[in-house]
Amino acid sequence: MSDFVYDLIGLAAGVLFILALKGLSHPRTARRGNLLGALGAGIATVVVFFHGEIENLGWILGAIAVGTIIGVPAARRVQMTQMPQLVALFNGVGGGAAALVAIVEYLNLGDKATTAVVIFTVFTVVVGCVSFSGSIVTFLKLQELMTTRPVVFPGGRFVIAATLAAVLGSSAWVVIELGTTPLLVVAGLSLAFGILFVLPVGGADVPIVISLLNAFTGLTVAASGYVLNSTLLIIAGTLVGASGTILTRMMAEAMGRSLFGTLFGAFTAKPQDTSGAVEDRPVRSGSADDVAILLNYARRVVIVPGFGLAVAQAQHTVRELADLMISKGIDVAYGIHPVAGRMPGHMNVLLAEANIPYDQLVEMEEVNPTFGQTDVAIVIGANDVVNPAAQTSPGCPIYGMPILEVSNAANVIFLKRSMRPGFAGIENELLYDPKTMLLFGDAKASLTKVVSALKAL
Repeated sequence: MSDFVYDLIGLAAGVLFILALKGLSHPRTARRGNLLGALGAGIATVVVFFHGEIENLGWILGAIAVGTIIGVPAARRVQMTQMPQLVALFNGVGGGAAALVAIVEYLNLGDKATTAVVIFTVFTVVVGCVSFSGSIVTFLKLQELMTTRPVVFPGGRFVIAATLAAVLGSSAWVVIELGTTPLLVVAGLSLAFGILFVLPVGGADVPIVISLLNAFTGLTVAASGYVLNSTLLIIAGTLVGASGTILTRMMAEAMGRSLFGTLFGAFTAKPQDTSGAVEDRPVRSGSADDVAILLNYARRVVIVPGFGLAVAQAQHTVRELADLMISKGIDVAYGIHPVAGRMPGHMNVLLAEANIPYDQLVEMEEVNPTFGQTDVAIVIGANDVVNPAAQTSPGCPIYGMPILEVSNAANVIFLKRSMRPGFAGIENELLYDPKTMLLFGDAKASLTKVVSALKAL
């Protein structure tokens, strides 16, 4: 295949990547965008085998086969509740792969490597290793294999700063002296920095860090494209890096804080008093019949979905409940927080599975002014995104984060499995509000009982 044809096919794949991002910008076109992106990636992969001489073809095909055997079942079987963890892992693998490719290419070039290539190689190794180790920590937090609270220790900020300085210093060492050992030192220090970089981030802010690390991975791919002289990698990496950066900025704004505050705010946060046995305080619990009666006489109801709804796979049941209320003349809407669930768009995708009309999904900025005229707000498995502490408790992990102001509704129904705090690890005072009724149990089972009770009225 001639270079001209190869470049032309690469340009077509790049266009498909751009169209994919355009499609992913709206739920109605997201599926088509995803397919276009997959087509572009497939073309970009296959065309390489027809351009130039391919060495170690058996190893390459074997690696593709192993990746396919692992990746396809993992993507098809993963539950929606575990999708953020899968994204974190895939993102980390991408950054790690880019770093390994850069190291191998550096070893192959040896003394022939130009200063520019060495600089881009070091950049790829540093950012790729940070993305890899940081993504592993986000996976552990999301999977709750480690604490979701910010992990801080005395002098932590100085350790992070010292590690970053060591990374930069060893990077300069590679550029000046060259050699395998300095590059491996850079990789090791970068892996350590990636861990230290993510540890201080609390559970509620993990989605922002995932987006940031995704942008990092894009930058490593673009830099490795320069090292490998691949225009297509540069295009793809730049698109991922740019879109990830924009998304990170938008999410940080939605959380009501700066990116720096998100990453390192735990070092300046005031310690929270957790000595009180707040779980012993009285709450008002009710039955499915109590909830059905309250809903039957409501004029406007806002449903606030959260991670608990995803865990219970209750999206179809909540659609049934909403349709039943609409048939009774009740105005129903879904209040969607920008980071509801564990990643951006998590709730939108989950509700789309149940064919809930998109015009019923109302973003936070639009639904908040209407809570004052809402008779009942139904919170299903959400906690941090409705917690008034974000507005009233300076120093708490979520302080300053915009929330869905369900406390302004006339009545609040909270569907929870237990009194356990949310992902951020802090209590929700709304649970103890006299106008709040708690319905304990699995969300799907509880909603099914409410539907039956409401039909009987």
